[in-house]
Amino acid sequence: MRRRRHLSRWSALLAAAAAPLGVLVATAGPATAATPLPNHVFAPYFESWNGESPAAMAQDAGVQHLTMAFLQAATKGQCTVYWNGDSGMPVADSTFGADIRAIRSRGGDVIPSFGGYTADNTGTEIADSCTNADQIAAAYESVVTTYDVPRLDMDVEDNSLTDSAGIDRRNKAIKKVQDWAAASGRQLQISYTLPTTTSGLASALGVLENAVSNGTRVDVVNLMTFDYYDNASHQMAQDTQTAAAGLVSQLGRLYPDKTEAQLWAMVGITEMPGIDDFGAAETFTTADATAVYDWAASKGINELSFWALQRDNGGCPGTGGSDTCSGIAQDKWYFSHTFAPFTGGTPVPGNDSSVSASPSSASVDPGGAASAKLTTAVTSGTAEQVSFAVSGAPAGVAASVSPGTVTAGDSATLSITTTAAAQPGVYPLTVTGTTPSGGSRTATYTLTVNGTSPAGTVSNGNFETGALGPWTGAGDTVVSSPVHSGSHALKVSPTAATTGEAAQNLTLAPNHAYTLTAWVQGGYAYAGVRGDATASDWTSQAAWTQLTVPFKTGSTGAVTVYLHGWYGQAPIYADDVSVS
Repeated sequence: MRRRRHLSRWSALLAAAAAPLGVLVATAGPATAATPLPNHVFAPYFESWNGESPAAMAQDAGVQHLTMAFLQAATKGQCTVYWNGDSGMPVADSTFGADIRAIRSRGGDVIPSFGGYTADNTGTEIADSCTNADQIAAAYESVVTTYDVPRLDMDVEDNSLTDSAGIDRRNKAIKKVQDWAAASGRQLQISYTLPTTTSGLASALGVLENAVSNGTRVDVVNLMTFDYYDNASHQMAQDTQTAAAGLVSQLGRLYPDKTEAQLWAMVGITEMPGIDDFGAAETFTTADATAVYDWAASKGINELSFWALQRDNGGCPGTGGSDTCSGIAQDKWYFSHTFAPFTGGTPVPGNDSSVSASPSSASVDPGGAASAKLTTAVTSGTAEQVSFAVSGAPAGVAASVSPGTVTAGDSATLSITTTAAAQPGVYPLTVTGTTPSGGSRTATYTLTVNGTSPAGTVSNGNFETGALGPWTGAGDTVVSSPVHSGSHALKVSPTAATTGEAAQNLTLAPNHAYTLTAWVQGGYAYAGVRGDATASDWTSQAAWTQLTVPFKTGSTGAVTVYLHGWYGQAPIYADDVSVS
């Protein structure tokens, strides 16, 4: 589960009295519409609940733009938003108005962010709390006119990802605001900040799908490339790149008329410097910062951010998830200084070209063939030679390009052949065009081999053998009570140092969609997969609750299914585990 852990700081604020239901936020007088943000902007989060001046801290850190966290209702059921849900911090010029003007006077701006983990977890995110789309829209409009901001951010995670009514209300309200802004001559952008896996969005993709169905424009999708909560060790810079590449592929299916460059220009990235909430296995280092900056500039993404400005110092070595320090050895403001040059500028100078495939997908029976036209174009500078390579073809599938090299502006043919032994599944093939100057651009061609892939088999998923095997897990046992069905279930016993994980390795069909289901009970009960797929879910229920975890395998199909509790917490129980 991806989290931003600042619950203790907000617990008192969330209990504060609030205005009656339906009272809208305060607004300032008429103002001039904001100047649009740069095409490429570094905007770290600012924790607005700690009494510090955003203008003073931004100046100290050498930062021009900030993402201001968070706006939410004071209590569930209200339609009024406050900074941090604190009724003493209304949306008014008296709250942060002077700071925002100071930031703007230095050529910067702010992005107000609605939601966040605490609001999404307590029902105080405005679209979850308020059931009237017009009142939600009015709250959004008030923030825009009070502070003259060019972008609003929607931080949607945790329970807000499963509130389908709230997702729909939010997008309907945003559409109303976009129509209002267009009629008012305002340029207003909308970003969605969403949790991610290392290969792209999981359940959060439904937020964007709903936006498309409502005609709601999404300008930026900002991935939280931290807190993967998959119980695996991570190379954080590399995982950022694979998560973003997965997102671009997903965006390409949602927005088929956009070019690859336009899709990358919708991407935002938020890191957590140092040791994040999960622990040392997810540590974003100073070297990672340099690698991510270079990659972000080369891809031309829209936004680079991190959580949060107050953490950009090395004041607490070895501490994870702190609001006030990174937990690693670093100079103060190291991450801010590394990312600051990202604002403005031309990310990819010199010669450049694009590659696209038409059609971009095909379905064939085993033994069949398909082809596509590869089109290249000069996007900057002068035309260079483009040399093609294709990756991602599984056993039984061959892919080639003819001619293998063209001059940018010319086309080639991608040819696909399969054998009768090709495994049914969906295979994204990556066509890479490389130029002598070192540039490379890719296009994705999705090949579907028809047929039915076998379902995965979890051995002893109901634990009716009375023994743990083939599950492995130190300290875990099979018990006769409580059980969900039959006469046995699994008991997982965490310790202060371990989650008490029980795990089993499976070999599934490659590039195929599956669903892991497990019945669990107890505080902080997790079920998930890792390896050639990454996905998980959790609950904290005293009664038996079914967790459903959709996932898609990669090129090998080798995954580990796991069940675990949480450090230092009470035992959890699991039963009737399956993959289908």
